Amino acid sequence: MILRIWHGYTTPQNADRYEALLKREIFEGIENKKLAGFRGIELARRPLGEEVEFITIMRFERIEDVKAFTGDDYEAAYVPDAARQVLNRFDARSQHYDLRESRTY
Repeated sequence: MILRIWHGYTTPQNADRYEALLKREIFEGIENKKLAGFRGIELARRPLGEEVEFITIMRFERIEDVKAFTGDDYEAAYVPDAARQVLNRFDARSQHYDLRESRTY
């Protein structure tokens, strides 16, 4: 399993708007692509001084499945124009990790 991790930052005033955009448009748009090997996405949020930080964690079966989503430059961030309008800043590159173990209780 590959974890694709990305960070974005908004102002507190834009945080709810950005979260709604993620849930209603961006995540649904990704889900509607019916990508082979895509196994899900998680969203985390926390206040961070004058900003609000968002982290997305996408799960893919293989790195080839990530490339099918993003292209050969698979570390490039996927940030639609609507998201860019409410983000202060964001990671230009996503990080990818091999999930070695997962336990749920």
